[in-house]
This record gives sequence, C-alpha cells and structure tokens, in this order.
Amino acid sequence: MKHLFLALIFTFTSLSIAQGMDSVNVQKDSVIVKEETMTQSTAPTSHESKWYYGGTIGFNFWSDYFYLSIEPMVGYKVTPKLSIGGKIGYSYINYSDADFDTHNYGASIFSRFRVIPQIYLHGEFVYWSYETVVFNQSTLNYESGRDWVPFILLGGGYVQNIGPNTSLYVEVLVDVLQDENSPYEDWDPFVSFGVGIGF
Repeated sequence: MKHLFLALIFTFTSLSIAQGMDSVNVQKDSVIVKEETMTQSTAPTSHESKWYYGGTIGFNFWSDYFYLSIEPMVGYKVTPKLSIGGKIGYSYINYSDADFDTHNYGASIFSRFRVIPQIYLHGEFVYWSYETVVFNQSTLNYESGRDWVPFILLGGGYVQNIGPNTSLYVEVLVDVLQDENSPYEDWDPFVSFGVGIGF
C-alpha cells in the first residue's frame, strides 16, 4: 500500500512537471512566433519605401474676400537622400464686393535633397494659369484674361515625424525667375505647411 501511494505521488508529480515544461515551451514558441511576425510586418518593402505622398490645403477669408487652394503631391525616392516628384494645384478666389471670382490652376515638378533627416533643399519648376481681372474705364466693366506664369522656386524645408510613416513639414521657397506676369510681389517668399506620408 505504501509503495502504491508513493508510485501515485511520483506519477502525478512527473505529469505536473511535464505539463509545466510543455507550457513553458509553448510560451517560448509563441513569443518566438510573435517576434518573427512583428519583424516581418514592420519591415518595409522596397516599393513602400520609395514613394511618398502629401500636399497642402490653403484657406483664407476676410470680410469680402474668400480664398481656397489645394495642392496634392507625389514623390519618388531615387536614393535615400534624393527624390523627385510632381504637384497639381487649384485655387479659388472670390471678392464679393467686386462681384467676381477667379479660378487658377497649374502643375509643377520638383527635386529634393536631404541634407540631414530633418532638413532638405528644394528646387521646383512651376507653371500656373492665373485669371487676371482688370477694370475697363471705357466700358465701366471688369474684364478678365488668363496668363500662364512660370516660376523657378528654390529653398528648403524642415520635416518633423509625427508617426511611423507620417510627418509634418514647413517649406520656404523664393521665386528666382521673377516673371513680369507674376501676381506676387518681387522676392516674396512662398511659405507652406503640409503633411507627408512616407516622406
């Protein structure tokens, strides 16, 4: 009887230890599987790391003036430091006192070079169509025309990551072409803020 009781205790103890070892092995395996899964899912593919997207939206109003603009952007990383890309843009302006509105649109191509991860140099060729409105003294009416205006913008920007694949940026550019049809004052800087995905 004594031997039977000792044999039962030994058997149950052996089973408990074996079960404990199995659960340790299962936990180790699940940790390994989780680590491998995390490594695989967070590793970017070469396709994802080359493209980035972003753009700017502008909005302004004051008394009789309303302004809205949108300019989406797409870029491609040629190297980790050098990228090229393009933008298209549209803006709407309304002067309620003068009883007219205008639509401007255009496109651009650009190149960026990262000096350090947060700072980049930027060069861009822009071609925009501006509707010009002039008051005709003889007819006492406003008349509109359209001018295509080229710009060569040079400058740089600062990028701040706000997520694993998202960043905010501020950019300051100056037009070095200074076309006579430009609606902007000479050497006024172009300052823009935006959001980039993958940049």
